[in-house]
Amino acid sequence: MVMKVHGSVLSTAAMRVLIALNEKGLEFEFVPVDMRAGEHKKEHFLALNPFGQVPAFEDGDLKLFESRAITQYIAHVYEDKGTPLVCEGKPMATVGVWMEVEAHQFDPVASKLQWELVFKPMFGMATDAAVVEENEAKLAKVLDIYEARLSQSKYLGCDCFTLADLHHLPALTNLMASPVKKLFDACPKVSAWVADIMARPALAKVLAMRNQQ
Repeated sequence: MVMKVHGSVLSTAAMRVLIALNEKGLEFEFVPVDMRAGEHKKEHFLALNPFGQVPAFEDGDLKLFESRAITQYIAHVYEDKGTPLVCEGKPMATVGVWMEVEAHQFDPVASKLQWELVFKPMFGMATDAAVVEENEAKLAKVLDIYEARLSQSKYLGCDCFTLADLHHLPALTNLMASPVKKLFDACPKVSAWVADIMARPALAKVLAMRNQQ
């Protein structure tokens, strides 16, 4: 049976899963969820994700939600396919640390900036300049730590591309097309890392899907 991803291509969480599947070269069916119509809160979708959030994922009789859990499932169960997104032994512990950093230090700030600078304008809402200023300062501090890490390692987790890097891609896609780009450009190692991972063919495939919607 072909794997299924239920979601919206505008969702950064759904994008995370779609990029992982493309890195692995796996076949899957994308099932669009009409979030504007509230489809993600309907009974048939809640059977897949009781929290009513995208994405939801199916692989045969296995049903998963939470994008980072899904990408880890894909990386481990299909380890022999496509790009190795995880590694063995002690190095994986460091990859795990930076996966946590993305989820708890980078993403909360990045999400607020995306909401203000990308999604609010898309929905015809006014941007809150104070929220932007506050979170730009927070992001700058996070990126200073990334700059130090990337001075020691080509990628965040180790010297090869892993989930620790991949998980950043959806937010980076939005932020690098916003005024926040200046914060990344101010950090040479971070800027080079962003350019590297954003050039990956798997991301290009997902962006092509988004442009078709």
